[in-house]
Amino acid sequence: MKKKASLDLTPNATRQGPTLRSLLSKAELHHQVERQVLAALPERLQHGVRFVSYLDGELTLSAESATVATQLRYRQHEIMAALREQSVLEFVWKFKVKVIPARFAAETVRHAKTLSNENARLLKEEAGHTKDRKLREVLEKLASHTKD
Repeated sequence: MKKKASLDLTPNATRQGPTLRSLLSKAELHHQVERQVLAALPERLQHGVRFVSYLDGELTLSAESATVATQLRYRQHEIMAALREQSVLEFVWKFKVKVIPARFAAETVRHAKTLSNENARLLKEEAGHTKDRKLREVLEKLASHTKD
């Protein structure tokens, strides 16, 4: 009987190769720094912001919208001062924000608007006076969207 292979993805797993171990430790470090960066941001700017990288004193963030990116740039000195209080980011001197829209936006639900009985009556009346057959059908169909 075959035994199911198990994959342990913790940084201290002994069966992993050195490459996987180093990737997991880098991912964990990235996650910790991202939590520190988001904690240093003002409360209303934390949504839709991600930590991208920190290299040679240059901090790069991504924002889902240009509005949030502009607000981050406007408050960059305040944010960098808060970040410098943390040991990992004490030498941050440059602040970059990239706009990266969300990949999958929540789908908006469209609700059909209903007509009042008076408007439906007017549309039917206008459809009766129209000579164009297609326009008449469209007006009658539109008139069927009443509250009833």
